[in-house]
Amino acid sequence: MTTSGVLTTIGLMSGTSMDGVDAAVIHTDGERIFGFGPTLSIAYEDEFQGKLRAALGFDPIGEPGSDALALELTHHHVSAVNRLLAENGLDAGEIDVIGFHGHTVLHQPDLGLTRQIGNGGLLARDTGIPVIDDFRSQDVAGGGEGAPLAPVFHAALAHDLDKPLAVLNIGGVANVTWISPDGGLIAFDTGPGNALIDDWVRQKQSQRMDKNGLLAHAGAVDEEALSRLLDHPFFSEPYPKSLDRDEFEAAAVQHLSVADGAATLTAFTAGAVEKAAHLLPSLPNRWLVTGGGRHNPAMMAALRAQLSQPVEPVEIVGWQGDALEAQAFGFLAARSLKGLPLSLPSTTGVSKPMPGGTLHRP
Repeated sequence: MTTSGVLTTIGLMSGTSMDGVDAAVIHTDGERIFGFGPTLSIAYEDEFQGKLRAALGFDPIGEPGSDALALELTHHHVSAVNRLLAENGLDAGEIDVIGFHGHTVLHQPDLGLTRQIGNGGLLARDTGIPVIDDFRSQDVAGGGEGAPLAPVFHAALAHDLDKPLAVLNIGGVANVTWISPDGGLIAFDTGPGNALIDDWVRQKQSQRMDKNGLLAHAGAVDEEALSRLLDHPFFSEPYPKSLDRDEFEAAAVQHLSVADGAATLTAFTAGAVEKAAHLLPSLPNRWLVTGGGRHNPAMMAALRAQLSQPVEPVEIVGWQGDALEAQAFGFLAARSLKGLPLSLPSTTGVSKPMPGGTLHRP
């Protein structure tokens, strides 16, 4: 740590889309952002993706094979840290802390459950850098949803931007951060992100995703199926609220062609965001979109069709969309070290501003 209190951290994120691990360096005191360093993304091989997918929905405590899966996941993260350092001429001694999210396999906050697999102690030992993990459980124990956790980071990023502003993250699940003119925060999961579309394309064509939205562009939205999907009770629930990746199913589109199914599921994600917009205290002046969904032209077109405000990728304001979630956990690691709240009653429904995270020293 420098005498100014600014930390150099690495954030690590293994997303709900299960495509790989993202790593990013950030310079922060946990309240302000002083700069960004290099980033790196490593794709998971198909076999490991299959193992992660098979673990979804199970509480890993006592589950056969869960320890081995957590160790394998951790080794992927060790490799990401080592590559990030080596490829950019950095030394482990230059990094104050790693923020290690792990991989969410179960998220049922109504039952007091959120499970992220990964071994923070092993990561600290093998990298020689202190690690903070277990970011969500303290919030859930305090009555919160345990998600989303990036809003305090979004607020720091958006310090100088006009507000009210909405930051929409479309990963496996989609979530929104609404920032008021005075910097107040509201956040919640809006509904499905990419997960249903990815699973649909994998089921029908053995592909990882609808790359560039080509299938959705070629298909037609089935309005009856879309209406059934949007009739889910989640969308009328007040915020804060969060979702498990597998909360929604594609049963409503099983009778459709692969292209029509992709088009309908893409419209479902966008329609869920439109419903979320009406829950906000006021409409934002624009939507900044991050997460993998912003790379999908069909998704962006669907959002623009549903929302009356400008919809733009976060790169338009100079943010690094592919690294944003990893950067967020580097930021949260700095906050955790300093005992600052990671979540607020208005972002997760927790009873009071809540710190979190568990520190592992090498």
